[in-house]
Amino acid sequence: MQQKTVLYALSTCSHCKATKKLLNQHAVPYSCTDVDQLDSNERNAVLDEIKKINPYCTFPTLVIGDRVIIGYREVEIKEALGIG
Repeated sequence: MQQKTVLYALSTCSHCKATKKLLNQHAVPYSCTDVDQLDSNERNAVLDEIKKINPYCTFPTLVIGDRVIIGYREVEIKEALGIG
């Protein structure tokens, strides 16, 4: 069974783009929120959610199942997804 994968990103962040590219290359279904594209109320709500799992609120923040990966960490991401 595929683990739920959620990406919190910034539309202008190169590490976020690399994470999206990696997920897309391996056809991993995921939901993505580009936090900088949200209006201020939505953005504040999402930032509060991110701070619960990543107190520094840095990007990308990737949630795979119950695992949180902060930053573009290709090896960790592949390991968490079980892809080579």
